[in-house]
Amino acid sequence: MHARWQQLLLLIGVAVRASKQDTSSTSDAYDHVNLLIGNGGDTPNGSGGMIPSTAPPFAMTRWVAQTHENFVSRTPYNWTASSIHGFQGTRQPAIWMGESGPVIIVPGVTRSDQAKVKQRFEDRGLTMRKDTEKISPAYYSITLDDGLGGEVQVEQSATSRVGHLRFTFSTNQTPYIFLESSRPSVITSTPTNITYPNGTVSISLDRTSRVHEICGSNSERQDHIITPVSTQPHVANFNGYYCARFEYEGEAKTQSGTKPFGVVSNDTMHPGTLSGSGPLLGGYVLLPSSGKGKTVVNVRVGTSFISIDQARKNIDAESPDGTALEGTVQRTKQAWTDKLDRFVLEGASEVQKEVFWTGVAHALTYPSEQHEQNAYYSGYDGTVHRGPGVESYTSYSIWDTYRAEWAFLILFAPERLPGMVRSMLSDYKEGGWLPMWKNIVETNIMVGTHADSLVAEAVVKGVEGFDRELAWQAVWKDATVAPRNDQSTSYFDREENVDYEVRAGLSTVYAEKGWVADDVHSESASRTLDYAYDDYAAYKLAHALGKPESITNLLLQRSMNAPFTLFNNATGFMEARNANGSWAGEKRGWTEGDKWAYSFDVVHDIPGLIKARGGNASFVKSLDDHFNGGHNDHTNEPSHHIPYLYAMAGAAHKTQEKVREIAQANYNNTPIGLSGNEDCGQMSAWYIFTAMGFYPVNPVSGEYVVGSPFFDKISIDLPPTPQNKKSRKLTISAPGAPTKPYVKSLTVNGRKVDWPIISHEEIKDGGEIVFEMSATPEAWGNGLLANVRS
Repeated sequence: MHARWQQLLLLIGVAVRASKQDTSSTSDAYDHVNLLIGNGGDTPNGSGGMIPSTAPPFAMTRWVAQTHENFVSRTPYNWTASSIHGFQGTRQPAIWMGESGPVIIVPGVTRSDQAKVKQRFEDRGLTMRKDTEKISPAYYSITLDDGLGGEVQVEQSATSRVGHLRFTFSTNQTPYIFLESSRPSVITSTPTNITYPNGTVSISLDRTSRVHEICGSNSERQDHIITPVSTQPHVANFNGYYCARFEYEGEAKTQSGTKPFGVVSNDTMHPGTLSGSGPLLGGYVLLPSSGKGKTVVNVRVGTSFISIDQARKNIDAESPDGTALEGTVQRTKQAWTDKLDRFVLEGASEVQKEVFWTGVAHALTYPSEQHEQNAYYSGYDGTVHRGPGVESYTSYSIWDTYRAEWAFLILFAPERLPGMVRSMLSDYKEGGWLPMWKNIVETNIMVGTHADSLVAEAVVKGVEGFDRELAWQAVWKDATVAPRNDQSTSYFDREENVDYEVRAGLSTVYAEKGWVADDVHSESASRTLDYAYDDYAAYKLAHALGKPESITNLLLQRSMNAPFTLFNNATGFMEARNANGSWAGEKRGWTEGDKWAYSFDVVHDIPGLIKARGGNASFVKSLDDHFNGGHNDHTNEPSHHIPYLYAMAGAAHKTQEKVREIAQANYNNTPIGLSGNEDCGQMSAWYIFTAMGFYPVNPVSGEYVVGSPFFDKISIDLPPTPQNKKSRKLTISAPGAPTKPYVKSLTVNGRKVDWPIISHEEIKDGGEIVFEMSATPEAWGNGLLANVRS
C-alpha cells in the first residue's frame, strides 16, 4: 500500500470509529464491530466490498445508506462518498453478485410553490455531514443537508425482513418521502448496460385521508442472465415486494387543491394517483411542514419474496404498530450481542479487537434467510412452499465458504445448521441439483460442487435434523451425473444461456482418466482439483452412512488419483491437460489463482502431495519458494490453507510465523482492512480461526491444523446445539502469545498433543486448549527444525 494512502486511511479510520456506534451500547464486543472494515470499494488497492448494513444475523433484507447505484462490482455504499441518494433494503450478497428485488426509501425537501419529487438518482442526492455518521450492526444515523437551508436527520435499524427508519426534518420547506419501486438496473459490470424492470406501486390512506402505506414490487434480479436455462421459466415471475407503513402527525398543505401524495412515473409526478405499474416508478407522500420546527416521520418497511400481503404480515410479526425505533435497535443489538459476547479476548490490541469482532459479524451475515413465517418462495420451481418450520436460505458463496466459514457456523451458529442443510436439499428437490452459488436461484458462478463438502462436514461433525439419505442422493448425483450438453459446453465464468454447470467435464475425461480436459472446459485444472476434493467429501459421507465398499472405494480412489494426473514431474507443478493427455501450459486452467497456489491444493491428501514433491524437506523448500517469491495471494481463497502446510511437513514454526505475517499484512481496521473480497465471511473466518490458533485445512476431515494463537486467552461460550441445550465453555489459553509466536507445548483437555492436529470431537462440547508459547522456535511440531530453521 502506498504510504500516503495508509496514513490517510488510518486517520479516517480513527474518525469513523469515534462516531460509529449507537450510544446505548454496553457490550465491549459490539462496540468493537467496525462495519467500514472491508468497504474498500473504489479506493486505490481497495477491496472487500462489504456493505455496512443494519440488520440482525442472517437477515433476509439488510438496510444501508445508498451512496451509489449498486450492481455487479459496485455495492450501494462507499465510504468515500459525500452524498446519500436514499436508504436501501438490499439483498446483494457480495460485490461480485447482483441485486434482487430491492426497495429504496428517499427523503427530500421541495419548495411548496414548485413541488418536485426527485426520482432520478443523480438529482436526489443530499450532502452528508460525515462527522454525524454513526454505523453499527443495529443502528445507523446521519444528518443530511437538504439543499434548501434545512437538514434531515435519518436513523435506521432493521429486523430480518423489516426496515425501521425515522426521519426528522428541520426545514421551512415541504418535506417528502419517496418509495422507489422500480429503477434502471445495470446488468453485468457495465454501467451503460441498463434494463428497465417492471414495478408496481399502490398507496392506501387512513380514515383521515393521510397516507398509511405505500406498497409495491419490482422484478429486478441483476443475475437473471446467468440463471440455468431450465430454471429460467420458473423464476420468470420473480418479484421483490415491499410495504412501507407511515406514522406522522398533520397533513401537508398543497397549492391548487392537489393531493399531498401520488405516483411518480418516468420522472413525472401524478398527484392524487393511488396506483401505477411499469418501469421507473414510485410513490410519494408530502409531509406537513412546521415552519422552522421539526417534522418527524416513522416508516417501517416490510419486505417479502412472496407478496405485498406477506410484507404486511412481516411488519406485524417483526415490528408491529406502536414499535419505537429504539425498541427495534435494542432487539437487533441483542441478537448481535447474543453471539458477539460469547467471545472474550484477553491480550488483544484495539485493532485486533475490531478486526476479530467485525470478522465475527461478517461471518454471521450469510447465508441469508429466504423464508418468511413458515413459507418461502422458491425460484427453482416458481412456487411458494408452506409448512410448519420450513426454512430456506440464499447467498451461498460455497466455493469460498466451504473452506472455513462453514466450519465457523458449525461451531458458533449450530442452531442454524440443520435448516441451512435442509434448504440446500430443498433446492436439490426443486431444481435437481445442490447449489453452487445461490443468489435466489443458482448462478453457475465458480467451479466445483462444494455443497458436497458442506453436507459431508455437517454429518462428520454430528449435525442432525435433516434427511441424510436425501443428502446422500444429492451428493451422489453430483459425483456421477454430468451436466446437460457436457461435451459441447465450456462453462466459462458467467457464461449465459447454459444449464446447470455442476461438474462440467465429468462425462468427457474426468471419470475415466482423472482430469478435466482444458481443450473442452474452462478452468480445467482448478475443476480437476476441486472435483477430487469433492469426491473425497462424498467418500466421507458415504463412509459415515455405511454405503457399500464398491461406492466408497470408487470415490476414495478417484479422489486420491485425480490430483496427481495434473502433476508434471518435469516442472514440479500442477498443470492443466488436454483431452489427449498433452500438457496445456502452466498458465491455463486456473480459477482465481495460478500454478503456485494450486500446486498445494490437495488438502485431502497432503501426505501424497508431500511425497510427490520429494518428501518433507523438499516440500518445505517449495513452500519457502512460494512465500519468498511473492506468490502467496491471500486475497483469493486457494491460498488460505497454504501457510498451515508447513506444520503438516514437520516445520510447524514456519506456519507459526507465516500466519501472523499474513494476518498483519491483510487485515486491519480501516476501510481497506480486508485485502480481498469478504466472500460471504470466508476472509473473516480465516482470521477468526487463525487467531484462535487452528484452522480447518481439510474441512471434511473433522480435524484442525494448529498454527499460532494471537492472544493471551480467548474464552468462548459455545452456543447450545439442537441436541445439547447446555452451555459449552471452550477456553484457549496462550500466555504471552501477543509477543511470543512459537508453540513450545500444547494440551487439549489435559491430553498432551505432540503432532499439530486437534480434532473437532475434542472441542465441539467445549474444553480447554492450553498453549505454552515461546519467543524462539521450539522442537514442538518441528521434526525438520535442524534442517529448515530460518
